[in-house]
Amino acid sequence: MKSNLTSELNFLGPTSEVKVLYVRLPCNPIFPVGPIYLADHVHKCFPEIQQLIVDLASLPILDVQRILINSIKNFKPTLIVFSWRDIQIYAPVDGRGGNPLQNSFEVFYARNPLKKIRGALGGFQLMKSHYGEIWRNQRLIKKGLKYAKKFKPNATALLGGGAVSVFYNQLKKSLPKGTIISLGEGELLIEKLIRHESIDDERCFIVGEKPREKLIHEKPNNIIKTACDYSYIQSIWPEFKWYLEGGDFYIGVQTKRGCPHNCCYCIYTVIEGKKVRINPVNEVIKEIKQLYQLGVRGFWFTDAQFIPSRGHIQNAKDILNAIYDEGLNDIHWAAYIRADNLDEELAELMVRTGMSYFEIGITSGSQELVRKMRMGYNLKTVLKNCELLAKAGFKDHVSVNYSFNVIDERPETIRQTVAYHRELERIFGPDIVEPSIFFIGLQPHTLLEEYGLNNGLLKPGYNPMSLMPWTARKLLWNPEPMGKEFGRICLEAFDLNPNDFGRTVMNLLERDYGVSSLNEALTVEAKNRPVLAKSLL
Repeated sequence: MKSNLTSELNFLGPTSEVKVLYVRLPCNPIFPVGPIYLADHVHKCFPEIQQLIVDLASLPILDVQRILINSIKNFKPTLIVFSWRDIQIYAPVDGRGGNPLQNSFEVFYARNPLKKIRGALGGFQLMKSHYGEIWRNQRLIKKGLKYAKKFKPNATALLGGGAVSVFYNQLKKSLPKGTIISLGEGELLIEKLIRHESIDDERCFIVGEKPREKLIHEKPNNIIKTACDYSYIQSIWPEFKWYLEGGDFYIGVQTKRGCPHNCCYCIYTVIEGKKVRINPVNEVIKEIKQLYQLGVRGFWFTDAQFIPSRGHIQNAKDILNAIYDEGLNDIHWAAYIRADNLDEELAELMVRTGMSYFEIGITSGSQELVRKMRMGYNLKTVLKNCELLAKAGFKDHVSVNYSFNVIDERPETIRQTVAYHRELERIFGPDIVEPSIFFIGLQPHTLLEEYGLNNGLLKPGYNPMSLMPWTARKLLWNPEPMGKEFGRICLEAFDLNPNDFGRTVMNLLERDYGVSSLNEALTVEAKNRPVLAKSLL
């Protein structure tokens, strides 16, 4: 393996001749922090190297191939870095190909034959979009590399991004031989490639060679993250102003990487590692100020968790105090935040500095199920901290994630979740709190996938990228006996009020199952403590 990896390094030629083209493949047009940070890192290490960012996500889909080819023709890169952000999501919201959950539930659970047919037709359109997108992106990679080699025979392709990190075992089968596949972070990998140094210790492999066992579970390397130089980024990224002019409400800024938790369905811990690596506060503020001076007022902290543990409360305070001290008093910001990691001072700072969106990712309002999913939340603490936020004057948007397909879901845990949600409504107000219904999917490399394989829910060698009905039903994982019942509830909610789906689902669940006491939701009885999650160890 070592000699093979190292042999690829000479393809780029002398450092002085390296030209790097970053290509963000078509996806939802969210501000592309990943390619930006990569380009910034390379510029700081090699200021003489020419770079260009081509953001295909911001372009009409019919134009992407033409613009990619023209960019390669004009720029003549020696290294093309493709970024593939996402592949699929299972949620009751319209994606690029339609509403996957509604289509699935109509096929599997609808009693009306016409609805089954509608679901099947919608599912067909979804499959068409899903496979078409995969095929298109693979084609763009192949065509882009082939065309680059016309001008630079030694041109090399590097492929990374969230989709690649999750589905690399599947994608490797249909990518050009010699393509370097990067898992997780890519700064040090691309630096070593340019320096002609060995990449054996990086989380990567070359298409045509077998990746190391459990490659994705290897620890990422640490880097000292400094403020992104946006004056430089503007000079190499023609689409930059598109985002500032309304293409995206929030502009991404990263304050840390890694997540220390063990949520059994989540891929973040695997991709970014369990060690939390904090970016220097002064560098975070420098980056925010640059964007602020360009007119940006909406910021999204792109961390897996902005406050991953109580040990990181002070870091959050330092960042928000610095924002306040800089006089950035007209911004609004949002982030993924564990609501169990707050105190009164931090709650007041969050409101004072313009937090406009607060997401509570508890998955269930039953402490028993939260424990079984290995999420580490103390739901009582979450409520206490929500009281602190309400007391501090938070009156914007609270999104609460619920997934009613968790391990051991049953009528009594549904009643507990309803009780918990009603308490959150009491704290913030029912108009502010929005229940967001997401289905937990069986994702590769997660503890839940291991559970599915060990318990016969999945067969070894299954294709996690498949959207065929017989596979999708398993990946959506809506186990009986509650699967059929929850499917029925969701179908009724889609019919009654699809524009307020989450609240409608919660109301229907209360109608059919009732509400437990809040104390019942917050208590785990001794008989329930031997958790299924132990089988995930």
